Amino acid sequence: MSGKLTTHVLDTAAGRPAAGVRIEVFRLAGESRDRLTAVETNADGRCDAPLLAGADFAAGTYELVFHAGDYFRGAGSDLPSPAFLDVVPIRFGIAEPGQHYHVPLLISPYGYSTYRGS
Repeated sequence: MSGKLTTHVLDTAAGRPAAGVRIEVFRLAGESRDRLTAVETNADGRCDAPLLAGADFAAGTYELVFHAGDYFRGAGSDLPSPAFLDVVPIRFGIAEPGQHYHVPLLISPYGYSTYRGS
């Protein structure tokens, strides 16, 4: 079984999927932070394909960077300057790359939560 990394972004302030959120994926190793890909969420707040899969999905430390401020500004939210939450990084470890790691983000202009989903 080949593992994969997926995400889903929900706008909890509006009660709907967050379409058009830019997400960057980084692999970290020591002082190195290498960007692997950048994607944007679809109308369902998901990505059209796994963020990482197969041979690209290895054990290690990763970071998803969600550009939430751009999303909220684009949705017409009246954000202060600077925004309380603009860029939201979530750093996590992959210990078993044969499994599915789902890292969703529930976000509003003033708070967020995440967890390891399925």
